[in-house]
Order: sequence, then structure tokens, then C-alpha cells
Amino acid sequence: MIKLESLRKEFYKPIREEGLKGMFKTLFSRKYTKTVAVNDISLEIPDGQIVGYIGSNGAGKSTTIKIMCGILTPTSGHVYINGLEPYKKRKEIAKDIGVVFGKKTQLWWDIPVIETFKVLKEIYLISDEDYKERIEFLEEALDLHSYMNQPVRTLSLGQRMRADLAAAWLHNPKILFLDEPTIGLDIGC
Repeated sequence: MIKLESLRKEFYKPIREEGLKGMFKTLFSRKYTKTVAVNDISLEIPDGQIVGYIGSNGAGKSTTIKIMCGILTPTSGHVYINGLEPYKKRKEIAKDIGVVFGKKTQLWWDIPVIETFKVLKEIYLISDEDYKERIEFLEEALDLHSYMNQPVRTLSLGQRMRADLAAAWLHNPKILFLDEPTIGLDIGC
């Protein structure tokens, strides 16, 4: 279960004056602008539910997902994933979470897609039998066959996104967060 209680995230940015003088003043300044990215979100998502989290650009969707993954710490409030706070128990929760951030890849840029999957197999302690079964399924479901042996840097955006989806599903997570996962995907995918 996922539970958010009065979740809030604020970012502080130093106020900087123009020019070199302004840059040095910023080093010693205590003046900041505050941006509230997530403001008092409370919700519960029971196991087995599929939920869409929508909002305009800058509404805090990606920030909320990063907090739920343990990448960011909330300014206030709490997040519980299966009873644990992700930013406090990140290693324990990582095995239960898969995530795709459309603008960032979890794939290694210079090695072939299949080699990244092999590294993830070891990280997530996936058995040989489960790995073989999952790779076969993901190759077929996401049409990865033609570029599994290509370095990630040579892939189109749509190919990379399909490979990122496969990487997020590879360890069979209980929870899958998808943040702009269809960026660059064609309708036929």
C-alpha cells in the first residue's frame, strides 16, 4: 500500500544579483526564493490499484514520485510504501519499486541494452530461470529484439523508452511508477 500524509516539498534558491559581483554576494547571502513543489497531498493507494496522477507542468508530479521512490526527502509530511518511509529505508524498498522517468534513463549509455539487463539481474538478485523468462516476455511485449545488442547511445528515443520500461519491469516490482513513460513512443509500440 502507498500512503501519503500531508506531503509537502519546498525548494530554496538563492537570490542572485547580476554579474560577477552578484555571484560573490550570493555566496554570503541568506536571501532565498521559496518554491512549493508539492503542497499538502494526502492519499492512499491500496495494493492492486492502477492510479493516474495528472496535473499541469510544474504541478509537482515528478517531485511526488521522486519522494515516493526515496530520491527526495519531503519538507514535511510522510510517505509510506508498504509501511516503510522510502527516504529512510531506500534499499529495502528499492526491490519493490520499478520506476521510469521519461527524461532520464536508468540504462548504461555505452553498453548494449542486454548488458544493462544483466547488470540489473545481479543488482536485484534475479535467478537465472526468472531472468530468462522475463527477458523473453519483455523482448516480445516491447519488441526489443532488433536492438538488444546495440549500445543505448545508438537508440532512438522510442527504443530507449521501451528498453527503460523493460528495465523497470525486469525485477518484477510490486509497485511501478511511470513518469512520462510514453515520451518518444510511436502509437504502434
